Amino acid sequence: GLGLWFGEYRGLNRLWLRWYDQQGNWIPTDAELERLRAEQERQEKELAQQRAEQEHQRAELAQQRAEQEHQRAELAQQRAEQLAERLRQMGINPDEI
Repeated sequence: GLGLWFGEYRGLNRLWLRWYDQQGNWIPTDAELERLRAEQERQEKELAQQRAEQEHQRAELAQQRAEQEHQRAELAQQRAEQLAERLRQMGINPDEI
């Protein structure tokens, strides 16, 4: 349909005749479509950036977990060596236990 719409078009703010669809929504002008496309593109870029940041954080977390596991393994190895040394001091060969 065709209806009266008050708004800005081509730099003029006034009452205009404007097309609307079956649901009563104004059909966007070329400028409005361009603004919508630009906003959608901006949001998509922002979302991609957020996803990249999340992936970076996941990678950092995985690296931290790997480092912690490595430290735990080193600590366990040190403890095993200390216990083996204590056994040797007591005259026990830890390799024969």
